[in-house]
Amino acid sequence: MTFVEQSYRRATPALLILALSLFVVATNAFVIAGLLPQIADTLGATPTQVSYSITSYSLVVAVAAPAVSILLPRVPRTVLMAGGLAFFAVGAAIAAAAPDIAVFITGRTLSGLGGAALVPTATAAAASLARPEQRGRALAIVGAGFTLATAVGSPLGTALGGIAGWRLPLWCLVGLGVLLSVAIPFVVRGVPLPPPVSLRRRLAPLGDRRILAPLGTTLLMVAGFNIVYIFSAAVTHASTGGSGALLAVLLLAYGAAGVLGNVVAGPLTDRFGSKVVAIVALAAQALALLALTFVEASFAASIVVFALWGVASFAVAIPVQHRLVHIDPAASALALSWYSTAMYVGIAIAPLIGTAALSIGGAVAVPVAGAVVSVLALALFLLGYARNATARRTGGVAGDAERALRPSA
Repeated sequence: MTFVEQSYRRATPALLILALSLFVVATNAFVIAGLLPQIADTLGATPTQVSYSITSYSLVVAVAAPAVSILLPRVPRTVLMAGGLAFFAVGAAIAAAAPDIAVFITGRTLSGLGGAALVPTATAAAASLARPEQRGRALAIVGAGFTLATAVGSPLGTALGGIAGWRLPLWCLVGLGVLLSVAIPFVVRGVPLPPPVSLRRRLAPLGDRRILAPLGTTLLMVAGFNIVYIFSAAVTHASTGGSGALLAVLLLAYGAAGVLGNVVAGPLTDRFGSKVVAIVALAAQALALLALTFVEASFAASIVVFALWGVASFAVAIPVQHRLVHIDPAASALALSWYSTAMYVGIAIAPLIGTAALSIGGAVAVPVAGAVVSVLALALFLLGYARNATARRTGGVAGDAERALRPSA
């Protein structure tokens, strides 16, 4: 056995633990969508009020994740991840046992603080645990936790909630969080501390308009699909009859197809460039969401549309990340850290937009709102390239960078 093989085998258990940790945290974020009506009925609240727990959770992660990296740079990474999972489990337990909506939202908010400590740290740890030639594989293993949360975790939690009530899936996540917080110190070892980075350097990507465009695209594309995903019970009520089991099937179709979209997006981006793939994926997401308004009464047609929507929404993240990396490869880690923040801000504003759409036009207006936001994401993405074209004509730095990156960016 070669040294490389030994190194990878030693890292694999740690990567799997990290992937499972991200699966638990991401499932906690997404499973609420399928359980929204049940939670509202039990807590004497409205689905809209319950959806605000998604906003509070996501805003906490968006703000706390960069704060953790700034305020706790010298805390051992294993301690930070284990502590984050333990804090997540406490918050999730409060939410699972909540007697009313206020306590539920409080628990969700606290679990968001734990997620903020875990998610970016685990992603960075994955890259540091593997040898340079294996980092792509390591990131793919850990990143699969997020993918499987949507493909498996959320549908499974929705189905389980339909059988035994919404509290059971949340308690399952609490139990997994506790077990993983204990396992991480024993399995995930040797994670180096990151080099110190000044606050000025962390904020530097936000001063680059080329980076702001794909970050804004991220915010809007995530908001676009979450507007519909969060209120999927209301959007599909005509085809599912309010059945949690049937809704779980639709979410499974979305997630399973999303895995395919995630797999094919990488090779397609390498071959055709991030611009082409992002345009196609964002346009496809907008069209799929509009199609939901025409098939709302047919369960079979809804499955097809949910699957097409899943392929598009999962595929678009790859070219946008690819674009961020290629704008300034030397500062790509910092740009990608803001990608995570933009993603969670997008999740946070989605319930507000979805609620407004419901109040104005009912359930049919929700996918229309998601489609409009997706189109805005596409326009903002193209605007970033328009600025580069202007810079090229004037011989600017951005034009030089764009010439050097053709055709991949």
